[in-house]
Amino acid sequence: MTSPHYIAFEGAEACGKSTQAALLATRMDAVLTRETGGTAVGARLRAILHDNSVMNLTPRAEALMTAADRAQHLAEVVGPALDGGRSVVSDRSLYSTLAYQGYGRELDVEELTIINDWAINACWPETVIFLDTPDELIAERLQERELDRFEAAGEAFHQRVIEGFRTMASGNTERWITVDSRGSIDEVEASIVAALTERGVL
Repeated sequence: MTSPHYIAFEGAEACGKSTQAALLATRMDAVLTRETGGTAVGARLRAILHDNSVMNLTPRAEALMTAADRAQHLAEVVGPALDGGRSVVSDRSLYSTLAYQGYGRELDVEELTIINDWAINACWPETVIFLDTPDELIAERLQERELDRFEAAGEAFHQRVIEGFRTMASGNTERWITVDSRGSIDEVEASIVAALTERGVL
């Protein structure tokens, strides 16, 4: 790599993002991070956002909290790493706000884009790896763990979220890479590496 690269992994709950992000960060010797919760401030925001006991958080408040997390994350983690010449691999990014609070909570996606573009000072991920996962596989994986506030939001919500990701991925193929996540960890990793190599990122 000749210059640092900002890569984000996106997808539905339990699609394998965290595993693949860690593998890619190790391969690239990149900074591995996540949104929400990639900073001390962000961890406190994440605790509220994912807490099942939080029953009355409005979609707008939720969206503003995620934007605050992303602003802090950009200032504290992403920006300094890129400025210092290190690539960044993030488990989620502002695209999750567009999918979850936009498509999922049915807020205006264009308004959320403007708010989050300001929050991150227009520093968008250069490459987004979308792990596209069949609904039945997601349902199977979620049955195996205790659900947080987002995971327990219901089938209709999650269907809107995944369709939101698919819409964004198909509408911006220069930035997004869609990877079928139904294979083994090694198979999915190989697909990601091949796609990034073809694009000259690796």
